[in-house]
Amino acid sequence: HGLSMLRAGRCDAVLAVGGGSSIDAAKVIALAASNGKTPQQLIGVLKGRKPSLPLFVVPTTAGTGSEVTVGAVISDDRTHQKGLVIDSKVVPLASAIDPLIMKGMPRGITADTGMDALTHALEAWVSDFASAESDYYAGSAVRMIFNQLPVAFADGGNLEAREAMGLAAHYAGLALNQAGLGYVHAIAHQLGAHCGVPHGRANTILLPYILEFNRQVSEKRLAELARLTGLADAGVDDAEAADRLIRQVRTLIHDLNIDTRVPGLDPSHFPAMIKSAFAEAHGTYAVPRYMEPDEALAILRALHAA
Repeated sequence: HGLSMLRAGRCDAVLAVGGGSSIDAAKVIALAASNGKTPQQLIGVLKGRKPSLPLFVVPTTAGTGSEVTVGAVISDDRTHQKGLVIDSKVVPLASAIDPLIMKGMPRGITADTGMDALTHALEAWVSDFASAESDYYAGSAVRMIFNQLPVAFADGGNLEAREAMGLAAHYAGLALNQAGLGYVHAIAHQLGAHCGVPHGRANTILLPYILEFNRQVSEKRLAELARLTGLADAGVDDAEAADRLIRQVRTLIHDLNIDTRVPGLDPSHFPAMIKSAFAEAHGTYAVPRYMEPDEALAILRALHAA
């Protein structure tokens, strides 16, 4: 619909004001318009031949970092599939991160979107593509989120906390641009497509499961992050430091009063969900450890039983 309006009005630029879904839609509209393609034809990696129309973004949430990322997710209500468009051409020309606009964000959305940013940073941190630069952005984002998300949640009018969360989401987006994501996102997209769970909430639900799944192979990295964020000092061994980081994530979820149940989760959909999640993750994300179908099934069964 947005693409039809753009073409009918012969628009030469796109302005996105909103959260991640709005920004992602605008990114795909701007790229589809300049390339003469449908949004569906852009799903995949580097499917746009020509530069996007000029795109300007004003985020109203502090979560997706979509104002800086090379990806956009679009949903198909008919097929219950989420399509991922990955292309450097969708990065907006300019963005304005304004805490005053975020001031009115409801508490539930503040929590969900803040946890989305945390997920981006944590998945980038443990990625095999992590670098010194992505670590700087991811580590800074995690530290700001641990410190400021509870403040923004408790007092939406605290502009210092809102600004810090806007910057944290932006930094987490820069980190994922370089290091990528992982199984939290791959499976969360299935919860969104099949059960209508908002993206940030779906990431929150899955994050503890995937941290535990990666725990052994990522213990040293998680310990390093725990020390960086002040959860452990140099005298604490890696196992305990990693535990403290995972416990901090669980505590944050609890303190933000996030409902981690998944209504409408149908076990008959599990095989299709796992297939789609693996199709997204494998060959796309530099996950620290590959997941087997039975391991993914165990996670979905645990969510169903919760």
